[in-house]
Amino acid sequence: MSIPADFRAVLVDGDPRCPENPLPRMVVLHGPHLKNCLHAYTIEAMEEIEAGIKALKRGSPERKHASRMILSNSWSTEVDKDGRIVLPQRLRQQIGLEGEARMVAMGDYFEIWDSGTYDRIEAAETEAWLETLPEDFDPLTLIDPPGGA
Repeated sequence: MSIPADFRAVLVDGDPRCPENPLPRMVVLHGPHLKNCLHAYTIEAMEEIEAGIKALKRGSPERKHASRMILSNSWSTEVDKDGRIVLPQRLRQQIGLEGEARMVAMGDYFEIWDSGTYDRIEAAETEAWLETLPEDFDPLTLIDPPGGA
């Protein structure tokens, strides 16, 4: 699967061993809490997630569940010189990836979907959400302008 150039640039920026090692690494999260897609993180972003889990009280149910659902369901890989990764069959099966993959930017991570599944689910979710909003809704109203206020 080919990683888009813009996403590869983010992976390079988020891997402390780049540019000395020009092949960026990434971490792909999977598991039962992700129904139709995989989440892909930079090395630095995954380190932040791990730090957040370590900050939870040792022995707490929250730390145990977060560790099991996140850390034990992560797969590290390296992007090859041609900008590709090979997803293991078990990860492809989890998201029903049969044909073309779609990568969707989500801010601090990106999602990996089967293209057809993404089209179907995104259309249904967006339509259901928009039905709850005024006709003249502008999604830019959800975010604060730069500098607040």
